[in-house]
Amino acid sequence: MGQALGCVQVDQSNVAIKETFGKFDDVLEPGCHCLPWCFGSQIAGYLSLRVQQLDVRCETKTKDNVFVTVVASIQYRALAEKASDAFYRLSNTRAQIQAYVFDVIRASVPKLELDATFEQKNEIAKAVEEELEKAMSAYGYEIVQTLIVDIEPDEHVKRAMNEINAAARMRVAANEKAEAEKILQIKRAEGDAESKYLAGLGIARQRQAIVDGLRDSVLAFSTNVPGTTSKDVMDMVLVTQYFDTMKEIGASSKSSSVFIPHGPGAVKDVASQIREGLLQASTA
Repeated sequence: MGQALGCVQVDQSNVAIKETFGKFDDVLEPGCHCLPWCFGSQIAGYLSLRVQQLDVRCETKTKDNVFVTVVASIQYRALAEKASDAFYRLSNTRAQIQAYVFDVIRASVPKLELDATFEQKNEIAKAVEEELEKAMSAYGYEIVQTLIVDIEPDEHVKRAMNEINAAARMRVAANEKAEAEKILQIKRAEGDAESKYLAGLGIARQRQAIVDGLRDSVLAFSTNVPGTTSKDVMDMVLVTQYFDTMKEIGASSKSSSVFIPHGPGAVKDVASQIREGLLQASTA
């Protein structure tokens, strides 16, 4: 209806291409415009000035012969001051951008190994953006931003990479576990050695205390009972301890059977052996 009356409306963020008898005449900004169709004026088409996005998936091969799929996201828009170039010079803008992206990615990625490709994806995106900027500016388009949003290796390669990482982590865990067990064994050995050392000191002190006690008892008995010798006192003490020992062995319900010679002669032999042992300990 508006064109029948010679008026046309251009929406916001769009421009209209005006032709007169099939020849480019003007670029119409958003708003209402008079378009006298009777003089050959018409709208050839509309061009959006909004930022558009194109996602490109490109399969290529790295330097170490791993096939990857690189996903690039291109954000672009038509320039209002070059609207005629953007409208007339390109018939398929998205296909043109895609072709340049393929060219740059397939020229850059084969120079890098797989790990380097992941590390240098920003450099790849920058190279794609620079190439697109030079090429598309001549056609009236501006490249707003270029992103490498994903790098997808082959599924078998991804599985192998995960297995390598898992094996490396298991190796580290095994080393840490072995080191912990080593420390525990060292500490356990040190504790055992310290325990045995302290037990030895305790036994030595106990035996020294027994020797000192017997010596004091013999001296005191010899002093208080005239006419007795140290040997007589020692024999009596040993006989007394012998009978105490026999009593404890018989009284204990958990004692094992012990076979020892018993009689006056046996008591004398036991006393002689104990006395010699105590004297040796005292001398040491």
